[in-house]
Amino acid sequence: MDKLYSIQEVSRILGYPKDTLRYYDRIGIVSPSREDNGYRRYSKNDLIDLMNIQIMQYADLSLDEIKGKFGFHRMENVDPAYCQEVAAFLEAKSAETRKKIAHLEKVSQLLDLAAETLRDFNPESDQQLTEYASEIYQSIRKKGRGKSEEGCNEHQG
Repeated sequence: MDKLYSIQEVSRILGYPKDTLRYYDRIGIVSPSREDNGYRRYSKNDLIDLMNIQIMQYADLSLDEIKGKFGFHRMENVDPAYCQEVAAFLEAKSAETRKKIAHLEKVSQLLDLAAETLRDFNPESDQQLTEYASEIYQSIRKKGRGKSEEGCNEHQG
């Protein structure tokens, strides 16, 4: 028989607060077995599921996305269509992450340029900073189109 772990042990092993483990049980994302006294008992597979959840959260997936897309309960017969759907979801998340990285790299360059400009302030470096900031601003505006422009349009003209 496989070892079962108490909520205290799982909390210590994985670094999850006990309240988080209880919450995951309550929302059904990980459902440990229960002893007769009602205490949760986590299997090795439950611990693996919790590790996968940590990885997915680190990858910036929400609990709703994790719960909706990933069947963290071992499936005997994996549906190929389900696998394709999850793979497409992960690819889309990866593309979204790459866009965020590219944006953050631009922001980092802007901050470096701003610091450099302030250290050795002159009209040429100030103009370069202004142009780079404008480029980033235009990039942000393009992404924001369609979300809500009412507030921006009021201030034009």
